[in-house]
Amino acid sequence: MAPSQRPSRQRPGPRTRQAGQSLVEFSLVIPLFLVLLMGVIEFAFLMNGQLSINYATRDGSLIAAEAGNAGLDASNDDLADCVILQKIQQDVTAPANVANITQIQIYWTNSTGQPLDTSGAVTTFGSSTQAVDMYVPGSTTCTYPDSTTITVPFKETTANYASSNRCNAILGTGCQAGHTGLDTIGVLVTYNDTWKTPLHNLIGLMGSGWNLTQSNLMRMEPVL
Repeated sequence: MAPSQRPSRQRPGPRTRQAGQSLVEFSLVIPLFLVLLMGVIEFAFLMNGQLSINYATRDGSLIAAEAGNAGLDASNDDLADCVILQKIQQDVTAPANVANITQIQIYWTNSTGQPLDTSGAVTTFGSSTQAVDMYVPGSTTCTYPDSTTITVPFKETTANYASSNRCNAILGTGCQAGHTGLDTIGVLVTYNDTWKTPLHNLIGLMGSGWNLTQSNLMRMEPVL
């Protein structure tokens, strides 16, 4: 009787072992690669948001310097502020989002950037006496002298620095007490850069994103 033959077991070949090793290595590397990729994407959006509001505040302060002490329109809205806000809205474009702006301050400042109160004394941001017009998301419509209107996606919450109170006279002639010469006007924007990827969930970061703040200031253009 012929002896029974057992089926032979074939060992994995070199190609099979190499494919398995590559699969293990890939499974270890891909999570790190995805985290790195999402980090680069988030940083790019963050940097773009910072650059956008920097450009917007610079343009806004320039417009504020040129607008001077433009009077109030028939709706009792500050026309100069509306023009400033419109410029900020125009400058914050994709991939940045103007809807992410949480606050805009148009304020009286000295040449070093310190905020002033309504009497011209140095104060702190957020003080109840700070000379500032503060805006948050909402809606405001202003009217030009030719009866055309302008609507901006912001509403006023603090009105301690109306354009009619701003001084654009070199020697302060005709300006309110405390204004001894040309005002230096500042524009500050607070922007919330929201998460664009699931990165915050992967690495345990909470919150809605990063709050960015940028300000620029400029001395008012004189009326000769």
